[in-house]
Parts: sequence; structure tokens; C-alpha cells
Amino acid sequence: MQTSPQFFKVGPSPLAQLFFFVLLSVAIMVADTRSDFVSEARRVIGSVISPLQKLAYLPFSLQDKLDQYIEDFRLIEDIDHLRKAYLTSRHDFFRLQALTGENERLRALLGAAKQTELQPVLAEILYTPRDPFSRKITLDKGDSSDIKPGQVVIDDLGIIGQVTQVFPWTSEVTLITDKNHMVPVQIDRNGLRTVISGAGKNSELELRFLSINTDIQEGDLLSTSGIGGVYPSGLPVGRVVHIEYDRSHKFARIICAPVAGVDRRRQVLILIGSVPTPVISDNPEPHAPQKNQKTRNNGT
Repeated sequence: MQTSPQFFKVGPSPLAQLFFFVLLSVAIMVADTRSDFVSEARRVIGSVISPLQKLAYLPFSLQDKLDQYIEDFRLIEDIDHLRKAYLTSRHDFFRLQALTGENERLRALLGAAKQTELQPVLAEILYTPRDPFSRKITLDKGDSSDIKPGQVVIDDLGIIGQVTQVFPWTSEVTLITDKNHMVPVQIDRNGLRTVISGAGKNSELELRFLSINTDIQEGDLLSTSGIGGVYPSGLPVGRVVHIEYDRSHKFARIICAPVAGVDRRRQVLILIGSVPTPVISDNPEPHAPQKNQKTRNNGT
């Protein structure tokens, strides 16, 4: 008797398979609680499949590293852009500060120019000699700007010096601190007239040939008297900073500090025009104490 061929092999029924795997699971759980066999097997299986897991995650790891590299590259570009923007802003800030300071100095110079009737010409210092014995500066205005020898140079604080040499486009100014330069001045406090001389130092002037009985004090402000027709009257020159009295000498040693200074400014004013001659009385009151003192000395 012939049997028909079987195209599909018939195995255990699904219910039998379920029952078998349930028993197997229970047996594994019991073995896991009573012995370390399952743990050891788990470790062995984990060791075997770990390289396979790493190999499976390799494309994802490479993708993450590539994304991180792209992100780092973008951050580097952003940092470089921010650094350039910061440097540019700092440069603009310093430039704004310089322009603000220069604007304030120019406003101060304009205010100083209003104190005199002479025509002011704005000039810039081109060169300050490094020679410690030279008290001269060079300005960027010369004969082409109607600059002449003898004209007065000031800043917003007071007298700086006098033009001594003129060239077509530049001029040389002798500072009041020059040893051979003298300026007629008067003490603002009492009107006493005298002459101040340079000491050959940047920050020092001298009042020479003043008697030890002269009414002068530390802190007195000295301004131009206008005598001589060179310097207009009323411009600050210096302030008394030190007085030495020596009874063995007839004259006191009086040291003054200039009010103005080229070491603090780049722009100055050159005063153009004729200086008005001040009216001086024949018997000024400031000299009265000295005359009285001389009378007392003659009487004795």
C-alpha cells in the first residue's frame, strides 16, 4: 500500500512547545537561585557577543564622532569670529576714548583762546627733542600759516613758550622752561610784578632777584603782566612751589612749576596779532611795602 508524500513535516503541537519552554524557564530560574551556573553562562555569553555588539554599534559611534567634529569646527569658527569682533570693538573703543579726550582738549583750547584778543591758530606738536638740555618743540604751522617769530604759544592751561624760528611749513618754539627764556609776570594775589626765568628743566621755573622781604607765598599763581609787548596780560604761567630763605643772601630762592606743559598735550594755540600795551601806574601799590622797608633801612 502506497502512502502519499508529506510536503510539510509535522512536529510537536504548539501547546506541547509552550509547555516545554515554560518548564525550561522554571528550571533555569530555579538553577539561577540555587547555583552560579547561570551567572557563569551569562558572563561567557556576554564575553562572546561583546565584540559583535561593538561591531554593530561602530557605524553609530562613527556618526557621533563625525557630528561632534563638525560641531567643534563650527564652534572654532564662531570663536574666531567673536575674537575678531572683540578686537575690532576694543580698537573702536580706544579710538573713541582718544577722540573724546582730543575733543575735550580742543574745547579747552577754544576756551583759552577766548581769554585773549589775539587771533588763535591751532597747531599740532610734531617733534619734541629727546635732548634733556633742549627746551624746544616743533609745530606743524609755519610761514605759510602767517606764523612769525615772537608769537606766543599757549595751551588750555597757560603759556607754553614763544616762536623763535619759522620755516615754510613748520616752526620752532622755545619753551618757557628754557634757561635763556624770561617772561614778565605778576603775582595774582597782590599784583607784584617781576620776571620769571626757565631753569633748564621740564617742570621748573625760577624767580630771581627777589628780596627775602618780598610778599610771596607758596601756592601763589603767576600770570603774564603784559609788560614788554610780547605776552598778553592775564595768562597763567606758573605757581610757586618752594621758597628758600637764607639770611646770609639778599635774595630768596623761589622755585615755581609751570602751569602748562607740552608733555600733556598734542595741540596748542599760536596767538597772532599785536599785544596791547598795559597801562602801568607810576607808583604801584605792590611795591609800597618794599619802599617802606627801604625807608626803614635808610633810617636805621
